[in-house]
Amino acid sequence: MNNQNEQTIKRFYEAFQRLDYKTMQSCYHADAVFNDPAFGLLDAESTNAMWEMLCKRAKEFSLTFGNIQLLDDEYTTCEWNAKYLFSKTGRKINNKIKAHMRFRDGLIIEHTDAFDFYKWTRMALGLPGFLFGWSNFMQRKIQRSARAGLLAFMEKKS
Repeated sequence: MNNQNEQTIKRFYEAFQRLDYKTMQSCYHADAVFNDPAFGLLDAESTNAMWEMLCKRAKEFSLTFGNIQLLDDEYTTCEWNAKYLFSKTGRKINNKIKAHMRFRDGLIIEHTDAFDFYKWTRMALGLPGFLFGWSNFMQRKIQRSARAGLLAFMEKKS
């Protein structure tokens, strides 16, 4: 098994615990892609900007990670848990996530975070999340909003 991949995961999540987005970004391959229910599919530039934005905006943030499983020389999974205040509503989030990562040259080339999006919408939005968070309409609306926020962040930086 590739111990370098495990070291990269530890470096990534330890940096995330410190909200050190520059170190997090250094864990990604130049051709990396990221995918999750909130942002959808992102290229490397957007992925780097997303981590910077999330780190800079984090409030009451804490993170734990573990159960790193090296599936083979390329594929690894990891479980992580993020607690924070959702900026749009001020509501507390406790999100349990499973990361699926593929590595190239010791760096993350593909990263998918999987979590219960309906559960997240209930925590983030309260009653509207409870009533509508299960729907594709609400999920697409949240994804469009997240991507619009990311694009605005990227435009402000350039």
